[in-house]
Amino acid sequence: MERERAVDRLESILDRVDREPLPVPVREVWAYGDVALGLDPIDRLDVYLTKDVLLASDDEAAASFADRYGVQGVGSTVRASWAEAHPDRVRASDNGYAAPEKCLGAELLAPAPDDDPIHLEVCNASFDDTVTQRLRGALARDAYDEVIDPRGVCLWVDGERDTAAMERLRAGTFAMPTLPAALEMLGVDEEATAERIADAIATARAEQATTSVRGDMV
Repeated sequence: MERERAVDRLESILDRVDREPLPVPVREVWAYGDVALGLDPIDRLDVYLTKDVLLASDDEAAASFADRYGVQGVGSTVRASWAEAHPDRVRASDNGYAAPEKCLGAELLAPAPDDDPIHLEVCNASFDDTVTQRLRGALARDAYDEVIDPRGVCLWVDGERDTAAMERLRAGTFAMPTLPAALEMLGVDEEATAERIADAIATARAEQATTSVRGDMV
């Protein structure tokens, strides 16, 4: 993807986040990886969202939606008002319940073609916390492909867009370390391990040539 187009896609995602309602409340939006490094073109546009859970449930709305569309959890896992307005964008997990991360993907990435190299990472924790926790878990299990590239830029938080960060991102002027160096800053003790993690991330990225969405809880 050409860099200019990738940043335009980021702008469109931020524009949509600015307009409620979304399937669930969003607290942070980050861009990380290639686009944060200033590469042109980029292999994939990586976007990170911090979401909040709904604090109240609507059992009546959930039952009504399930009867009509066969999807459980509307009104508790995702907003009933959003689902009623956009039933075509409601996505369910394998157990038949509305999946917040998949619904966010359908809402924020539309109408991007399915083969656009965009990855949406959705978590309940902040970017920094998720990066740290995923790295610790990956080191404990040798599951290096689960590590998130820590080189990120916060573009939107609690309803406020960082226009200066967006301008710098568009210009490609952020100074970022190499991935192994960034991992060592986070506490990866051995240079060889940092290199192996970087290789695993690169391999995993190469296998995701189309739009992808992942949800996680930390």
